Amino acid sequence: MIVRCTVAAACLAIAACVARPAPDTAALPFAAFGTMDNDVAAVNQAAWAFAAPTRTANNPVDAARAAAAIEYLAGALSSNPRWVMVSPLTKLEMLQARLDVREALGVAPAVPSQVVVNALLDFAAAWQSGDRRGALHALVAPGFTLPPDQTALALSNMPYIRSANLASGDAANQMLRD
Repeated sequence: MIVRCTVAAACLAIAACVARPAPDTAALPFAAFGTMDNDVAAVNQAAWAFAAPTRTANNPVDAARAAAAIEYLAGALSSNPRWVMVSPLTKLEMLQARLDVREALGVAPAVPSQVVVNALLDFAAAWQSGDRRGALHALVAPGFTLPPDQTALALSNMPYIRSANLASGDAANQMLRD
């Protein structure tokens, strides 16, 4: 009996050590968030934007960038060895924030992160340059379940997303303290 318990405990210990695959992670173009350090700029954008809905009200450009930042950070915090010191709880919070932001924007959960990041950053660039037609076209990406004008409206009126606020704030505190 003791041998069985020891073997069972050993198997459980080994199973607990098995690494899970890293979450889907997008790549960002150089200086996607305005500085050479995309990770820090992304967490700053997200923490600022998701702290209060009034910060992005009627500002779909900042909302799209913040949503792209959450999308990117959900994968980057778990896959980039640079962020090994970030709490596993914060990494899980960021993955939940990704799901919640996707839900607010009508993005299907299984869409590759790269598709979402590209669409949101393309939207932001086009909208900022005054190309409303091009901006809406960016939101036709596969996996966006709402019509583009409804997604743009959601970006103009982002609700308070508690998970995004907590995850981005926690990540900013941990990433910037070292």
